[in-house]
Amino acid sequence: MTHTEYLLTLNLSPSLEEAVVDTLLMLEAEHGFSSFPVNAHHHENQGLSLAEQVSGRQKRVRIQMYVDTQGLVKLLSQLKQEFAGAGIQYWVLPVIEKGVI
Repeated sequence: MTHTEYLLTLNLSPSLEEAVVDTLLMLEAEHGFSSFPVNAHHHENQGLSLAEQVSGRQKRVRIQMYVDTQGLVKLLSQLKQEFAGAGIQYWVLPVIEKGVI
């Protein structure tokens, strides 16, 4: 099975949210995207405040969007160019099915 549609997930610092949202609004208008606050848990304490180290979680913003292959390549290229070194984690999953119920 070859996939031509994907779910892109970004985890980023809340301080980057507005800038990333602005970039995504310029690039991705067809499907839109969702954003919501999440807590990240990781064994490395690098970059965590003392409160985050004690609580074992770091506040992050998660953005998820549905994109086709062409849009994914363009979007990742733009994000890597604009936000190089910003610590944005991302992953891409194939979409097996989509629809509206």
